[in-house]
Amino acid sequence: MATAVLDIDLKQLPAEITNLERYNQALVLIRFNGKPLGKALLPVAEGHISGLELRERLVNAVGSQLWEQWLREYLDWDEVQSKSFSLPLATVAICTRDRPDDLKRCLDSLMQLPDDGQEILVIDNCPATDATQQLVINYPTVRYVREDRPGLNNARNRALREARHEIVAFTDDDAAPDPNWLRSLLVNFDDPLVICTTGLTMPLELETEAQEWFETYSPFGKGFHRVVFESAKQNPLATGRVGAGANMAVRRSLLEQVGEFDPYLDAGTATCSGGDHEMFARMLLAGYRIVYEPTALSWHRHRRTWEELRRALYGYGVGVYAFWTRTLLVEKEWVMVQPAIAWFLHDQLPNLFRAIFRLPNSLPLDLALAELQGCLAGPKAYLTARKQSA
Repeated sequence: MATAVLDIDLKQLPAEITNLERYNQALVLIRFNGKPLGKALLPVAEGHISGLELRERLVNAVGSQLWEQWLREYLDWDEVQSKSFSLPLATVAICTRDRPDDLKRCLDSLMQLPDDGQEILVIDNCPATDATQQLVINYPTVRYVREDRPGLNNARNRALREARHEIVAFTDDDAAPDPNWLRSLLVNFDDPLVICTTGLTMPLELETEAQEWFETYSPFGKGFHRVVFESAKQNPLATGRVGAGANMAVRRSLLEQVGEFDPYLDAGTATCSGGDHEMFARMLLAGYRIVYEPTALSWHRHRRTWEELRRALYGYGVGVYAFWTRTLLVEKEWVMVQPAIAWFLHDQLPNLFRAIFRLPNSLPLDLALAELQGCLAGPKAYLTARKQSA
């Protein structure tokens, strides 16, 4: 059975939750006065969850965070935003390719953002039809730009050049940002060394086995605590905990400070992914900070079919090793060797062995093989992508 995805505020707890007959469990995002504090997995019995069980489980799941948040609100204390800081203006960019149904949901969500003067930009990347352009016509406040060079990073670079504001916030077309998403990303740019912020991404739905496995094995969410990343405190090439390009904001000036996104990486090229994490690494190597801000919430529709999931994990494997290949060839950074070997020995191979022997909580064998095949294909994929664009 599938998993229901629920969004519940502890200040507005329902007496009970019903109409869950199709589910045997529920993943609950726990908020307090709108702010995400944690999540919990609850059993569903005969289609409902009692109010008593709901309260007990959710309060236990967030623990001391609940009282810390209550105290902050009582004292009117914000450790992130100073009273004198004004939020910068932002451009919201959606890079898309032939997925008008997903894009419509994303745009409908962005229409719920408070009007802080933001610009909304759709980058239509090498489309096969005019469906995206026709959809955007229905949103008078949204600007449409066509980018004919294929590749997600080409679309991101075009967004940076087209943006009219200082900060560019990126969301995927298959995501649905929360109304407070943009403000939560922007508040972290008070620090001039912060060049990028990322946010919390939760699953929009867990209706299929493929979506449940994705959320279990490779979730976009990186927890409910704010983290400041800088190269002095961690290996700048181990960017797996930083976040994802589906939910990030960057200073437009990064084009001059760090350089553009590598057009040979990510979706739409032979490398399949890795463009966001390669950029995160370059930001850190250049001495800038990246903030993971869990109150910048967005909801992502994971791939629904098993084949899509298998292709996604293959692509993640390709992208990681393509990113590290680029770091070695272009940046001449040998520090990538250590995380590359460590990830292969301590994650990929153990995952494969657990899958072969079907140990508890192991990844299905075809998924483990797909990711491993992707890792092995990554270096050649990066060279192929460069050759194809030459």
